Amino acid sequence: MLKRLVITGYKQHELGIFDDKHPGVRFIKKALENRLRVLLDEGLEWVIISGQLGVETWAAEVVLDLQEEFPQLKYAVLTPFLEQEKKWNEAKQEKYQMILEQADFHRSLTNRPYEAPWQFIEKNKFFLRNSDGMLIIYDEETEGSPKFTKREADLYAEKNDYQVLTITADDLRVVAEEEQLNDWEQ
Repeated sequence: MLKRLVITGYKQHELGIFDDKHPGVRFIKKALENRLRVLLDEGLEWVIISGQLGVETWAAEVVLDLQEEFPQLKYAVLTPFLEQEKKWNEAKQEKYQMILEQADFHRSLTNRPYEAPWQFIEKNKFFLRNSDGMLIIYDEETEGSPKFTKREADLYAEKNDYQVLTITADDLRVVAEEEQLNDWEQ
C-alpha cells in the first residue's frame, strides 16, 4: 500500500509551458488528480515533492484541491537546497511561496544554498528511502530531467518494496481527449 508518494516529472520549460494558462496544464493536473483519487481510495496519506516548477507545483495545487474532499491528505515540500526559487521571476516566486505556506511540512534537505549536483542526488536518495512509491510524469521518447530520477527509482524498486507509477504522453493524450469531449458535451 502506498501511504507516502513522491510526485515528480518534467519542469515546465521542458514541456514548452511558460505559464499556467497553457492548456496542457489542465490535462496534466487532471491526470494527476485521476491517479491520486485511486491511490487515496487505497490509503494514500502523503504526497512529497521537491517544489520544482512544473509537474511538482501542479501536483501541490491538485493536492490542495483534493484536500477539500480528502482532508486526511497531506503534502510535504522537501527542497534539495535553500532558496531554490531565488532566480525565478516574481510571479513564479509568489506561487512557490503559496505552495510552501500551505504545505503540511516543509524543509530543505541540505540546509544550504545550491552548491553542486550532489544535492539533487541526495534528495533523490532521501525520497526513495522515505516513501513507498513514486508517480512520475515521463515519456521514454521525450527525455528530460525526470530520466535520471526514473532510472534511480526503477533500480531501487528492483531491490525494495517500492512502486514506480508512470503517467506517459499517451496517458495525457487520453485525458485531453476525455476532457475535450466533456467540454463539448456541456
